[in-house]
Amino acid sequence: MQPRIPRQPARDQAGRRPEDDARLSAELAAVISGARRRAVRDADRQIDTAHLLHSLLEYDPEVRAVFDGAPQIARLLGYLVQRSIGYGLRWQSSVEDSGAVPVVTEAEGFSPLAAGAMEYACERAAHRGDESARGVDLLAAIVVDKEARAVEVLARAGIDPGEVFERVDSRPDERVEPGC
Repeated sequence: MQPRIPRQPARDQAGRRPEDDARLSAELAAVISGARRRAVRDADRQIDTAHLLHSLLEYDPEVRAVFDGAPQIARLLGYLVQRSIGYGLRWQSSVEDSGAVPVVTEAEGFSPLAAGAMEYACERAAHRGDESARGVDLLAAIVVDKEARAVEVLARAGIDPGEVFERVDSRPDERVEPGC
């Protein structure tokens, strides 16, 4: 008998967890751990951008500050919760990959798009001069690809992903040239 919940690879070949990456802030490592737990609980094969968005909203006050207050966050969380009982069920049998970003294979347990977003977040932080990526870096990374599941959730909640990116990018300490 096979287990009902698929096993999520927790470590790469060197025995490290993706959230142990030194390029991630402690807050972002907690977000990744939360996204991993959510993916396992939802019986999803991989962590996708919607799992990451859900965990960012739960664990990172800096990310929550990007949105237009409690009503918008509540609506967004409502859609994220519904993914396991409604429209998100169709995602369980597919891999999130838009083909718009190169596939990053080192991030085992992540969808190709989520792995690319993690890499983009780290590059964004490095471009800014920070050693560690933060939640807002990951938020910016997951809203730039129109095929991301997180972008679909934002759209369903009536939130423009482009505006979210502009809010992150316009933060005084967050200004990064597009395409870094």
